Amino acid sequence: MNTPVTDKDMNTLDNAAFRTEIRTWIEANYPPELRNPPLRLHLKENWPWYKLLSDKGWLAPGWPREYGGMGLSPEKHVILTEEFERHGAARLNDHGISLLGPLLIKYATEAQKAHFLPRILAGQDIWCQGYSEPGSGSDLASLRTSAELDGDEWVINGQKTWTTLANDANWIFLLVRTDKTVKKQRGISFILVPMDAPGVTVRPILNLEMHDEFCEVFLDNVRVPAENLVGEINQGWTMAKALLGFERLFLGSPRQAGYALSRLVMLAEKLGVADDPVLSDQIAQYALDLADHKLLFASFLREIAQGNPVGSEISLLKISQSELFQRISSTMMDIAGEAAGLVDPIFAQGALNPAGQFLQARPTTIYGGTAEIQRNIIAKQVLELPG
Repeated sequence: MNTPVTDKDMNTLDNAAFRTEIRTWIEANYPPELRNPPLRLHLKENWPWYKLLSDKGWLAPGWPREYGGMGLSPEKHVILTEEFERHGAARLNDHGISLLGPLLIKYATEAQKAHFLPRILAGQDIWCQGYSEPGSGSDLASLRTSAELDGDEWVINGQKTWTTLANDANWIFLLVRTDKTVKKQRGISFILVPMDAPGVTVRPILNLEMHDEFCEVFLDNVRVPAENLVGEINQGWTMAKALLGFERLFLGSPRQAGYALSRLVMLAEKLGVADDPVLSDQIAQYALDLADHKLLFASFLREIAQGNPVGSEISLLKISQSELFQRISSTMMDIAGEAAGLVDPIFAQGALNPAGQFLQARPTTIYGGTAEIQRNIIAKQVLELPG
């Protein structure tokens, strides 16, 4: 394929030199107006940062270099995450980078890889994920959105919900039901759909911060070419599980908890309570928990880099990150006093937004599979407990 290889193999640097290069480049190039955004940015807002990373070849740290990624070692991937969080860098529209890209690399045809992967890296295609449906969230295999083959086209009907930044995307990857006569996991397929196809309607959902990060997506007799199927028909559940593994790795990144901890320390110093012994103990414990979590995150990155399948154990990562993020954000609210009731940043600093951090932390134990579901998975598939 014609995807350009990143011109420099960053793994040749030792970790200290790598950190210095990353930090120096971010400080020199990151758009200052995008630092510490209080809300998830839309594409038109974070496009300058997306384009900078794309031009630098740093957009896909986990992709192999032959597909245009950085091919970073697990340790350097963690360092990159730490430097982004240290500088308050905005999260990108990253479903194509973090979720779909790795899946296409593993399951797509060579023609699909050659077409879609370079377009993700160039920002020509921005993707959203069409998994959850009304009544089919934690029990994803019960999904009802259907796709029927009509000649050389798939005809798709149904509804997806909680689709992150669908209002920015020009493509969506869908789980659809292609056989209603078999066990529910066996009749699912994985299809790629352009958002400008006739019959696709997007309706934003406002969250507690009055932000339209999530959307509903309606599909009414949407037609796409048969070759937009990824993998084999009725084998989409295998890819769904693989992508959920990528998603839990992504959601288990230490970036959210690390950023929140740095804001907690900043808030404590600003309020003059940094020396409080109880708070100091809490912060120290959070720092230890975050260090443990980074080691866990690196261990899963290492397994993936070695080509090993990621099993149900990755649910541990998602639980660890989301619950640590929630504990830290709750402590921010505890010490913020009356300012805890303000959704907007306090002290005229975008970096200090206790209520915003708290609200952003609440759904992390829900999306990507609830914490209860993750614990059930661990109990049944890792610990092999009865029930």
